[in-house]
Amino acid sequence: MASLNVGNLGEYLREQRRQAQLSLRQLADAAGVSNPYLSQIERGLRKPSADILQQLAKALRISAETLYVQAGILDERDRDEVETRAVILADPSISERQKQVLLQIYESFRKENAAEAEAEASTRAAATDGADAGTDAETHHTN
Repeated sequence: MASLNVGNLGEYLREQRRQAQLSLRQLADAAGVSNPYLSQIERGLRKPSADILQQLAKALRISAETLYVQAGILDERDRDEVETRAVILADPSISERQKQVLLQIYESFRKENAAEAEAEASTRAAATDGADAGTDAETHHTN
């Protein structure tokens, strides 16, 4: 399903509900929440808990992480990691041991890339600081 560009959680939920061809009452019943409460969420008057978002996601048959991002509970990078892990764990063609090994490799790559990015940022910062110090020295000499 294509990612929708909607302004907030309520609008996003309403659009997902409409795409699923569910009435407000049908979604409320399927998610185990009251009709007025769901209406308030869709209108932006209430901010649901992670548990309620999970129930709504299940009823809509969409990723709970997508709703968490819309609600501001997860940022986009966290969602990507969670979804990657979920896909690996859900793959029926590999064994549990293989899934765990694959997750360990995945995590080691993420840590390695984060360390490289941090080292690169430190190198850039040091180079910028050195250039600023040189400019300061030149300014001091001309005075």
